[in-house]
Amino acid sequence: MFEFTGKTVLITGGGAGIGRACAQAFGASGARVVVAEIDAARAQNVRQALEAAGVESVVEVVDVTRADQVAALARTIDARFGGLDVLINNVGDFLQIAKPFDDYTDDDIARLYDVNLRQVFIVTRAMLPLLRRRGAGGSIISVSSIEGFRAIPNCAVYASFKAAISGLTKSLALELGPAGIRVNQIAPETTETPQVPTSLMVAAEHRDHIKRWIPLGRFGEPDDIAGAAMYLASPFAAWVSGTTLHVDGGALAAAGWYRDPKGFWTNIPVVTGNGFNF
Repeated sequence: MFEFTGKTVLITGGGAGIGRACAQAFGASGARVVVAEIDAARAQNVRQALEAAGVESVVEVVDVTRADQVAALARTIDARFGGLDVLINNVGDFLQIAKPFDDYTDDDIARLYDVNLRQVFIVTRAMLPLLRRRGAGGSIISVSSIEGFRAIPNCAVYASFKAAISGLTKSLALELGPAGIRVNQIAPETTETPQVPTSLMVAAEHRDHIKRWIPLGRFGEPDDIAGAAMYLASPFAAWVSGTTLHVDGGALAAAGWYRDPKGFWTNIPVVTGNGFNF
């Protein structure tokens, strides 16, 4: 359905999880794939996988919070492919920093800013000349989070930076529209990745509750997000810009509603002998 032959796609954080799923999906659809990955072992692993699949690719060990390394990557893409068609800003992490807002240190805030917002600025600015060179049809896609659209206790700083991506997306969509470059974001609910291994986080005896926690009955898989990215980058989304694609199994729409053990919708947890049952 999706055809990206002759297109060059850059995915940040492409060595694992959502990023790797994007790299493999675009590669299987004919794209030339560039991966920026901070972890050398993951970079080597995805490099081997793409080569084995016959995908023309460049995989570089890059810290996207470092402007010098990102600039070097831009030069590599320019020399190898002469431009860029799709940028997927996939990097983001709550860094295991979860605590009341008044307990955050300046260092905590700076670290979260670097990995969740500042690097999006760095990468996007560095790649814009390459996207402009290709002209109409370019696409910038940032992977945000459902947490930028709902409350999340003890992660107020992380949520703030994710919410900020919405403003960047909308404003850049206006700026780049005349050049034919579309700008959108994807906001996933919890997705099975090495960063958030839901299969390990939910005990076996509680997994039956998942079908009540999320309207579509499961957490996300990396391929769910990769499919959304392919749509937004494709001609099928040629008139889509400045918007958010919520890939969340209906979780945001549910807005705190759950199904009780009998299947009825409720916004009040069911109290059982073992405590609250969600």
